[in-house]
Amino acid sequence: MNYELDGFIIARVISESKGSYEVVSKNGNFIARVTGKQMLDASSRDDYPAVGDWVTITELDQKQAVIHKILPRKTIIKRSRRNNEIQIIGTNIDVVFIVESVNRDYNLNRFERYFAIVKNQDIQPVIILNKIDLISQDELDLIISQTQKRFNNIDIILTSVFRKEGINNLKDYIKKDKTYCFLGSSGVGKSSLINSLIGSDDIKTGDISSYSERGKHITTKRKMYFLESGGIVIDNPGIRGIGVMDNKVEESFDEIIELAKNCKYSDCTHTSERDCAVLKSLEQGTLDKSKYNNYINLKKETEFYEMSTLEKRKKDKNFGRFIKKAKKDLERCE
Repeated sequence: MNYELDGFIIARVISESKGSYEVVSKNGNFIARVTGKQMLDASSRDDYPAVGDWVTITELDQKQAVIHKILPRKTIIKRSRRNNEIQIIGTNIDVVFIVESVNRDYNLNRFERYFAIVKNQDIQPVIILNKIDLISQDELDLIISQTQKRFNNIDIILTSVFRKEGINNLKDYIKKDKTYCFLGSSGVGKSSLINSLIGSDDIKTGDISSYSERGKHITTKRKMYFLESGGIVIDNPGIRGIGVMDNKVEESFDEIIELAKNCKYSDCTHTSERDCAVLKSLEQGTLDKSKYNNYINLKKETEFYEMSTLEKRKKDKNFGRFIKKAKKDLERCE
């Protein structure tokens, strides 16, 4: 997107650090900040730039720049944190690679949590089972079988950076001008995979002694990298908890959606109702119990988040009324 808009230059945000942003335009890389007006007008985290955003900028001397506007986002990945704060993981992403290490980190429910935060966006999820050199072939075959059975419509890529297995398959998956985001817990090998893709050790990773363990939390900020093939990848810090905030959790559980169509009640919660098709399938053993439990837990989590958000909005509204009244009282005193 090398063109100008209303006299400004288009750039893309490639990293963020403590209120400043590294952006890249047709003229190179710049360190940029938002305007004071943007800060005043911002009502939520969504109103600030994030890695992946296309923005309009004015380029200044010494490779500095000012961000004036965030252009409309095609997609956005965000999660809720423990304090109910929203965290934007990335924007304008086409494919998300969800990485788990097969030796320690492998967890089917965790995959579903990641799917839930990208499902309502036009983003394709792909599973990467990494560090396959650390388990036996029989163990790997079992994991592949379990994963394919649970997620039969999701592509799976097997990788080992140590043995350089699957890296070419991953490279072939990445297409020119598309943006790919790597998500996963700390130590699963996201940064090592990206180093293999860019052909260097630009991203600092844990030492070899931690390779077979959970690893150290090395990546501390999101950053975008450009591959020789023309593909674009984003590295992310390890995510300890995947807080789901959208109440459309069902969309990540296609099997349960289909079963729910046969429930007696349209507002069935699938927890205790009579003639519930979901519970009937669970009793018959045709619905995976772990998948069902994960669905119920995610539903409770999103309902709690929605309730907490409504309470927060109510408090903000009351605080706004208080400020407005205080200003009027001050005007009367003058």
